Amino acid sequence: MEDHLHEHESCSTGERKSHHSEKTKKNLVSRLNRIEGQVRGLKGLIEKDTYCDDVLHQISSVQSALNGVGKLLLEHHMKSCVVERIQDGENEVLDELLITINKLIK
Repeated sequence: MEDHLHEHESCSTGERKSHHSEKTKKNLVSRLNRIEGQVRGLKGLIEKDTYCDDVLHQISSVQSALNGVGKLLLEHHMKSCVVERIQDGENEVLDELLITINKLIK
């Protein structure tokens, strides 16, 4: 998570969009592509009647990879969107952030 996420990035609250740098976007897309491949691999393991414990280990790996994407996005969100909105006096963003974090750590 040592990517420089805050470089040239900002969030627009009006349209509720994030504006990721190309570097961040490529990183996120690359991670999601790998996860997509892992999920396809899981389906293949099930189709081949792979031993359940081995499949469960692969599921754990996919969950870990998704958590990594979530952490990366959360870091970006906090360093850009949340900071900007607080600076604009929109303190309700903290309640929104807490709800999001609670969803992530279920």
